Order: sequence, then C-alpha cells, then structure tokens
Amino acid sequence: MQLAPIPENEHARLETLRGLNVLDTIAEERFDRITRLARRLFSVSISLVNLVDSDRQWFKSVQGIDVCETSRDISFCGHAINQPEVMIVPDALNDPRFADNPLVLASPNIRFYAGFPLTMPNGMRVGTLCIIDDQPKEFSKQDEQALEDLGRLVEGELLSIQQNTLDALTAISNRRGFELLAEKTLANTDRLGLNTSLIFFDLDYFKEINDEFGHEEGDIALKSFANLLINCFRESDVIARFAGDEFVVLLSQRDQMSLDSLLQRFADLVKQHNQQNGKSYGLAYSLGVASRQAKQDLDLCEYLALADQAMFREKAKHHKSV
Repeated sequence: MQLAPIPENEHARLETLRGLNVLDTIAEERFDRITRLARRLFSVSISLVNLVDSDRQWFKSVQGIDVCETSRDISFCGHAINQPEVMIVPDALNDPRFADNPLVLASPNIRFYAGFPLTMPNGMRVGTLCIIDDQPKEFSKQDEQALEDLGRLVEGELLSIQQNTLDALTAISNRRGFELLAEKTLANTDRLGLNTSLIFFDLDYFKEINDEFGHEEGDIALKSFANLLINCFRESDVIARFAGDEFVVLLSQRDQMSLDSLLQRFADLVKQHNQQNGKSYGLAYSLGVASRQAKQDLDLCEYLALADQAMFREKAKHHKSV
C-alpha cells in the first residue's frame, strides 16, 4: 500500500478546510441530495462528500456505509486531492497503490473508486466528492464530466459556507469563523484537561502604510502578515483576522517557555520578511497574551478581552518608549 503524498501547501490547505467550520457538523440535505443523486446516477454502492483532515477523512455526507470517518493513511481521497482532475481507479486490486489496502481487502471491499477534488477559490483542495463500488467498473469521459458537474455543486455549497466564515483577503478565518472554531477548541481542551493561550496581534502603522502607499499596498501587508502567522503556528492552532489590522491566534497546551520561544520565532520570521521583501516599509506589530486553565470559568468573550487589554498595554508601552 502506498501512502498518499502530503501536498506542499498542506498547512494552508488545512487552514482553508478548518476555516469552513464544516468538520464534525451534522448532516445537511443540500449535500445529501448530491450524494444520493451520485449513487443513483453511477449505480454504485457508496457515495461521499469527503473532507481530508490532517489525520483522518471525515464524511460531511455519506450514502451506503454507516461510518463518519476513517484514517487518512488508508484513504483513496488522500491521493485524489493531489491532482486537479477526477482520479479514477477501475479495479483497486490491479492498482499497486491500493491492492493491499485494508479498505480493499476487507469491508467495504473497494474495487472501483472515482473522486473529484473539491477546490476552493484560493486553490486549496479540501476533499472530494467520490463514488465507490465493490465491483470493478469502467468510467467514461461522459461519466467524468457528470461527476465533475456534481462536484461543482458541492464546491458551491462549501463556498457559501466559506464566505460566512473566511476572510476574503487573507484566506484565514474571519471573526465569525474564529469564534466558531475557538468555541469548539475550548470545549475540546476542557474535555482533555488542556490549558490554552490566546495571542492578540495589532499591525502597527497600518494607517500610515495605507496613507503613504495606497490601500492596495495595505492589502499586501495584511496578506503578508497572515502568511507569516500561518508559517509560524501549528495546524491545530486557530488563526484569524479578527478585524481590520487585528489578528488572533488560539493555542493549546503551551507552557510559558515554549510560548516565549514561539513568539521569538515569529519575531524572527517578521524580521526576515522585512529584510527580504524589498518594500520601503516594514511590518511591525504589538501583541498581548492571555492564558486560560482547563475548565476555567472564563468564556471566549472574556478571554478575548483579556488578550486585547494586554495588547493595548504593550502598544502603549511601546509608543511611550518611542
């Protein structure tokens, strides 16, 4: 069995996926009607809207089996998201990538697979619309086009969700998306007994960048800062553009030493960016950090307020020293 290669843009891909706020949500008729149609149209036993997370594939819509997720390591869809077009496996027993796959050798005994990679406007492939059968099948060009047409419908539904939870400029979560993800994260860390830290960032001199260089350059600065956050923090951290020139990051299970080291790494990344970007201005920021113990009586709104206050104290101290 060949493990699917991890995409080069995996961090950004997972940010896009999680920014949809679809993972672990209830079934929805708008997706189920598409998978029912696909199952009937292609006369297959299984049809799925499958989202590929870091270590699992989770089914937003599922027809024909009674599970809601499986390991990413053994998934066919982990391979499918590495290509822009429909991936077709006419007979898995004759394909060296899958011949000894446990999903082939045991239930659901996959022989035929076809998966259309679901692609968001920023180019990130977050999962597939796939069809599966326990008998080998041929798949014509007309079949490929029909599956693609249904996949585009799924993409449209995901996009409508994304527009509500993702910041259009930076492609990370917006405030609503952050609040949804953060609430899930805090509930999970409380259940596991983990502590969290919340970092509130404010991009300094952003008004001056807009005034001197124009709003287009201001947009570039915001996107650059968001990319630096993505490159520094973990896939499991919740990163968002909170408002205007404000960004937030929610981290779980960090002790003070590792948090200090992480913040220094981010400072070094920003410094390196400023030295290499060829701009006549550099990115600068103020930040504040708040911490929350597992099961502490501190809701998300109060948590944000503490981090925001810490950021303003740091900003005031910085400007006073200047």
